[in-house]
Amino acid sequence: MEKGQYSSWAKLFKIHYRAYKVIDYIIQPKLSDKGKEQVAEIDPELWSPLDAIVLQWIYGTISNDLLITILELDKTAHQAWERLKNIFQDNKHSRAVYLENQFSNISACCQKLKMLADQLSNIGAPVSNQKLVLQLIAGLNENYDGAATFIQHSDPLPLFYEAHSRLILEETRKAKQTATAS
Repeated sequence: MEKGQYSSWAKLFKIHYRAYKVIDYIIQPKLSDKGKEQVAEIDPELWSPLDAIVLQWIYGTISNDLLITILELDKTAHQAWERLKNIFQDNKHSRAVYLENQFSNISACCQKLKMLADQLSNIGAPVSNQKLVLQLIAGLNENYDGAATFIQHSDPLPLFYEAHSRLILEETRKAKQTATAS
């Protein structure tokens, strides 16, 4: 829970359940105006084992602290999915204030910055590419002034992953210079 990986985990899990065509086990079908489900009848003998498999996927891909928090006998995959979603998306406004504060003061690595941006996006407060790139270069130390200036003066600003790649190249170049000088 402390690592804030929910957004990445949920994206990867959605790819997984799309590949196996088990979305209805996670996302309940929409109801019609009359309140009846708009899906064909599902054979209960088939539904139960498939639901258990999806539930095992969920339980097998989360941390122990989360597993202990949501594990309950006779729950469905949908219920487990919703519990996880609620854990990470409750108190959206309070979380947004906290995350934006961390986002504004961050000077750590690109991965941490991207993770915070993903968390903000996950709770309905998305960060634009421009803000993400500008925050990235604002957190750099003087060793990266040249690269930061180049990125900052690009029009349009590069995508975040491109800026990240440029900084990695600059870091590699500086490391080679240092190794050659010694």
